[in-house]
Amino acid sequence: MLSRLIPRDEEFFSLFNKLAEHLRTSAQLLDQLFSAPQRTTELVKQIKDVEHLADQLTLDISVRIDKSFITPIDREDIHLLASRLDDVIDRLDGTARRVVMLHINEVREPAKQMAHVIVRAADHIAKAVGSIKRPSEVAIQAAEIKKLEEEGDALYHEAVGALFAGTPDAIEVIRWKEVYESLETAIDQCMGVANAVHSISIKNS
Repeated sequence: MLSRLIPRDEEFFSLFNKLAEHLRTSAQLLDQLFSAPQRTTELVKQIKDVEHLADQLTLDISVRIDKSFITPIDREDIHLLASRLDDVIDRLDGTARRVVMLHINEVREPAKQMAHVIVRAADHIAKAVGSIKRPSEVAIQAAEIKKLEEEGDALYHEAVGALFAGTPDAIEVIRWKEVYESLETAIDQCMGVANAVHSISIKNS
């Protein structure tokens, strides 16, 4: 009875969409970074700027949870989805900073391919988040993200294997293994977001 008298705070869905857009922007910027290393300084700053916006938005969501009397979905699920989206953005920022710390000045094809996978996964995440009230559509997007996770895993294993072929330079192995691992982690985290959205969507259908 009380829930009918007091409206639910539906603004959370809009905030999720904004956070998913920040993720998509970060992914696109990272993709550009691995395609144009000469723009590293500029792109790393842009990624950091987006990461700051995402952190603030995640904080705003947490504050809103505390202030909302009735939320449209479980408070734990709101926190879970916001945190998982923010975690991917943090990882992409961390990957970009590794490029600087490790003095990556060249383009390696596996890194470009893995960055492309993240861009595609981010697109599907944005669609899934925007369709959270439609479980069947979320399931379609989650299935696509799962395919991308498998593609990313294959790229990662092939890339790391290639690092150790022949007589590799130890510094190059350390440098690029770190980058590949960070990219692969981001792809796995995208699957984590997909699982969270799918679960929340089904629970609230």
